[in-house]
Order: sequence, then structure tokens, then C-alpha cells
Amino acid sequence: MSNNHNSEITIKALFLGVILSMILAGANAYLGLFAGMTVSASIPAAVISMGVLSLFKNSNIRENNIVQTAASAGESLAAGVIFTIPGLVLLGYWDSFNYFEVAKIAAIGGVIGVLFTVPLRRALIINAKLKYPEGLATAEVLQAGDEAKKGKKDDGSGGLKIIGLSSLFGGAMKLFQGGFGAWSSEIAGATVVNASRSSNTLFGSIFGIGTDISPALISVGYIVGRNIGILVVGGGLISWLFAIPIYSAIVGFEGNPLDAAWDIWNSKIRYLGVGAMVVGGVWSLVKLLKPLSEGIKSSLSALKNDSSDKDIPLEEQDMPINYVGIALAALLVPVFLLYLGIVESIPVAALLTVIMMVFGFLFSAVAAYMAGVVGSSNNPISGVTIATILFTSILLLALLGTGSGVGAASAIMVGAVVCCAAAIGGDNLQDLKAGQLVGATPWKQQIMQIVGTVSSAIVLGLVLDILHTAYTIGSPTLSAPQATLMKSVADGVFSGNLPWGFVYAGGLIAIVLILIDLRQEKVGSDFRVPVLAVAVGIYLPITLTVPIFIGGMINHFGKLAGGSSASEKRGLLMSSGFITGEALMGILVAVPIFISGQKYWWPQLSGISLLGPILFLAMIFWLYKAVSKK
Repeated sequence: MSNNHNSEITIKALFLGVILSMILAGANAYLGLFAGMTVSASIPAAVISMGVLSLFKNSNIRENNIVQTAASAGESLAAGVIFTIPGLVLLGYWDSFNYFEVAKIAAIGGVIGVLFTVPLRRALIINAKLKYPEGLATAEVLQAGDEAKKGKKDDGSGGLKIIGLSSLFGGAMKLFQGGFGAWSSEIAGATVVNASRSSNTLFGSIFGIGTDISPALISVGYIVGRNIGILVVGGGLISWLFAIPIYSAIVGFEGNPLDAAWDIWNSKIRYLGVGAMVVGGVWSLVKLLKPLSEGIKSSLSALKNDSSDKDIPLEEQDMPINYVGIALAALLVPVFLLYLGIVESIPVAALLTVIMMVFGFLFSAVAAYMAGVVGSSNNPISGVTIATILFTSILLLALLGTGSGVGAASAIMVGAVVCCAAAIGGDNLQDLKAGQLVGATPWKQQIMQIVGTVSSAIVLGLVLDILHTAYTIGSPTLSAPQATLMKSVADGVFSGNLPWGFVYAGGLIAIVLILIDLRQEKVGSDFRVPVLAVAVGIYLPITLTVPIFIGGMINHFGKLAGGSSASEKRGLLMSSGFITGEALMGILVAVPIFISGQKYWWPQLSGISLLGPILFLAMIFWLYKAVSKK
């Protein structure tokens, strides 16, 4: 790329990146505690940045990319914090949120996550060539905006017009569903086969299926393609076509079939996904060892050469690996002091520090890999965090015994730092993918990731304190579902009521999948079976995996129908628009709720519940027609 790279990190981009990072971190912290989910901020931040920087005469695409890099780091860190740290209050270990403690945990975990992504960029983006659907979508949005600014005409296969129309559609659907409550976010149903009753318990095989009516999820499926779409939904079917029917037939259930199926999945079957992710994560890291070592070697060789060496293009210059190593070594001290303050034992604190670094790297790599497969918004960070808390709890149980009052809290504290690192790791690889596509300088993005992380860490402690004072985190008003799950896992190990059988069974499923994939590799098949894609499907709700599958099949059948390369690009632009509209509206809908503290701030509509499914089907047809057009 011939454009001036020196204008990437400017004063206005730095200022805007810091402000957006803080705002989006606060909004997403509330949204996650309230609804149990966060929204990816890369695309909304890119759109907001384009709007603000367009007011300046000399703004450029790489400045916009730098702003979204910092802003999305804040959103990611919010997820890492809210999924874990409230568990310390729910356990009763903390009475309230200590601002400095929260800021310290968030900053340490986030910066570690950024540093771990430095060698991962080359391993996953360059060597493994993962898709990173939201990174790709962000780049498309940035490029379309840049072309529009320069006055280039739409060539019929791409441009701001296609993104604009699909954004309006995706945003309108999100507004009516999430804001006005006009229709449910999903369509789902269940039935019982061979039902029988014994006293108050029903027995029979529950078969359930459903789909979220989200244009963004269809779009993620379109971007990742047929193979990954099939594997993700295959993981969901392991849970819903086999595990739940077998469990409900043997153990029984209460209540209506759909609610019972969700209860069984949430309390038991989901742990199959946890076991599969632990084994799949370790295996993925083993397979990534070669590209990771190559990435580190190339970073070291770049360090030996003169930094002005013309052989190393700016687009390939990462943060020097020696600086990364020094920074990680320095961070060992605050991590050690953090754990020493809980366990009050130097050997145990040192062991927890080592565990945190090992799991931090392992799960940053896993989260970064999964973000490349299903995108940041669908990246099950809570799954890898549960795995960390599980392992740490078992180890601490062996070291401290059941009588220790700090065992569960220590495990959550380790999980908190790892969760922040993994959340940042997954999202940052999306940003670096976008940067690669717009010709950005990786080390400058990595610097801005640290800036965005530290900026949001400064405000997250205050946000948690304010929200807890106003609504009490863990109450029905602000239920903090993920943090409650983390607390249950840590507590469950020490009280002995965790579903270990399901964790082990999930691990066995992962081993079978690994053997299948090795066989596929040996015969040279183009349909591979990456274990993490299936593990993600087992862990995610079936309603999220079905639309990803549908999107992948639209991509496949569009090509079969004779769609051209222009049609394929049109589909990519439309998908980027649907993701953009839904993500932007997700934040806009949350803002008045955040300010007023009322879930139903928006006036609630009724009587048009069928409109959502109709629009969803229309969107699927629209996307298919666009990509199958010759």
C-alpha cells in the first residue's frame, strides 16, 4: 500500500479511540450484566469513527481503523470483567466492588491478552488463513466508506449503497425486536417421544430445535462458509438430537418440554461443550505450535534486522518480540501480588501466577482461533473461562482442601485475568485482520489495543460500583448470568456437586472428532473437522448455531447456482451491512436502558409478532438472490 502510514496514530484518532473505548466498555458492561450478552464494537466503532473523522479535512482509512481497534478493545475487556469479577461479590468474598482492584485485574489481564496476540497474528491470520468474519466485515465497511469519500462510483458488486441498505434492514429488525419487543428474538419448539409418567416426573425423549431470527448470525454463517456452518450446527445437534433426548428419557424432566430442554442443556449438557473445548483447546495449541514458533522466529529475525530494512513491509511489522517478552515478565510481579493478597501463601500465589500465564496463553490462542471461525460476537469466552476455573478449582481443592474459604474466590480471580486476556485476544485478532486488509501497520494497532484496554480498565471499576449500588448485581434487576455460572462452577468443585460425567464425556467426544479430522487430513479431503468448531456448537445455544448453518448454506448454494465473483462480493458486502446495522442498533437500544435503568424503556409493541419471522425469511431470500445472480 502506498498511502502514508505515518498518519495512522494521530492526536484526533488517539483521543477518539480513548473516548469510544470508555463509552462502549461502560455500555457493554451494563448490557452483559443485564442481558447476559455483549455486542462486538469493531464495526460500530468504525462507523462512528468515519462519521467523526469525516469532519476533518485530512482523515484517512487507517486512522479510522486505529480508532476502531482501540474502541473494540474496551468492549472486549468489558466482557472479560463482567463474566467473572461479579462472581467474587456473589460468593460473598467481596462486600462491594473495589475500584482499584477491578481496574488492576482488568488492566493486567487485558494487556497480557494484547501481548499474547503479537505472535498469534502471524500464526492465525497469515499462516492459518482463518476468515475472521467480523474483521473482514469491518474492513469492507472501512473500504466502502473510503471509496465513497473519494467519490468512486459503485461498480454494482460493492460499495456503500449495498452496506447502507442491508445495515438499515439489520438495524430495523434489531430495533423492533430488542427495543420495541415486537417479536421474540428466536423461534423454538420441542416435542416428547415415548412419554410416560412416574409420580410427579415425566420421562421421554425431548427433541427440540429453534433459530435466532438474527440477520447478523446468518451473515456470520455466510462469511465463514458451508464447512464451518455444518460443523457448528453439528455440535448443536450432538446436544439437542442425542444428549438431551437420552438424558430426559433416563432421568426424566418437569414442566413443558421446551423449558425442560433448556434447563437440561444449561445445567448438564452444556458441560459436554466445556469438556470438548478443554481437549480441543489443548489440541489446537499443539497444532498451532509450529505456526506459533514460526511467528516468534520471524519476529526475532525481524528484530535482528535494521527496523528500516526495506525487506520488511510496514504491513508485516509487529511489536518487537523482545519488548513483548520483557513486558510479560514484568507483569508477573503484579499478578503474583494479586494472588498473594488472596491466598496469603507465597508458593500457592507463585503456582497460581504460573497457571494464569499458561492458561492465559492457551486460551488467548483458543479464543483468537474461535474468533477466526465464528466471529467475536459468537466467541464462547465464558466456555474457556469455565475451563480455567474448573482446573484451578481442582488444583486448589487438592492444595487447600474443602475447608478453605478462599479456594473458590482464588479460582475466580485466576479465571478473571484469563477471561480478560482471552476476550481481548479474540477481538484483537479481528482488528488485526481488518488492519491487514486495509494495509495498516500491526505494531501501531497493537499499541492502540493497549491504549484502549487501559482506558476502559480505568472506567470499568467505576461502572460496576455504580451499577451495584443502584441495582445490586445478582438481583433479578441485574442478574449477571455468566458471573453466576462462574460462581456455581467454582463453588461446585469445593462443594462436590459439579456434573463431572458430562465434562469427561465432552472430552471423549473431542478425541473422536480429532481422530476423524486426522483421517480427513490423511485422505486429502477438503472437508476438515476442526474440533473447536464442533465444541463451540455444543456449548452455544442451538438457536445460535442454526442461523450460522443457514448462512453457510446460502453461500454454498449461491455458488452452485452460478454466482459470479461479483455476486460473491455483493454477498460479503450485504453480510457486512447486516452485521453493522444489528451491532450499531444493539448499542443504541442499550443506551437509554443504561441511562434510565429500565428494561422496557422503549414503548412495547404487540400484535405484530409474525412480522419478525417473515422479515427474517425475506432477508434470507434477499441474500440468496443477491449471491446467486449470474
